[in-house]
Amino acid sequence: MIDLDTTDRALLRALQEDAGAKSATLGRRLGLSQPATWRRIKRLVEAGVIAGRRLDLDAGKLGFGVTVFLGVKLATKGRVSLEDFERAVSAIPEVQTVQHVLGLYDYRLRVTARDLADFERVLRRRIMTLPGVGNVEANVLLSEERRPGPL
Repeated sequence: MIDLDTTDRALLRALQEDAGAKSATLGRRLGLSQPATWRRIKRLVEAGVIAGRRLDLDAGKLGFGVTVFLGVKLATKGRVSLEDFERAVSAIPEVQTVQHVLGLYDYRLRVTARDLADFERVLRRRIMTLPGVGNVEANVLLSEERRPGPL
């Protein structure tokens, strides 16, 4: 764990809002010079606090109007390898995230599709045919509010 001061935390909050912001812009916002801001960002990257930067795309505007969360319980018969399941499910382009979880299900998947018919096709032809899939529960996303993590 790295010690973060109030300026580091403010910098991280600003980067959560706009990961592509330039260090000069961030510096002006935080009352720092561009080089000082850049050094702080570099230190946070090297310490692993900033694991990367990503681009958030609007799935709806790209034609993907349905997001479904799937709870997947693996069948105990045959004891399928977790790695085999993870490798196979990760190869499905519509599967956005694969989370190994504790609880009622073994995995939680975030799946995007053009519409419900497209989702049904992905479910029947791709997900239900994966090695070791037992029970599956689907929850359709109605709305989403994004909240930054605790800083």
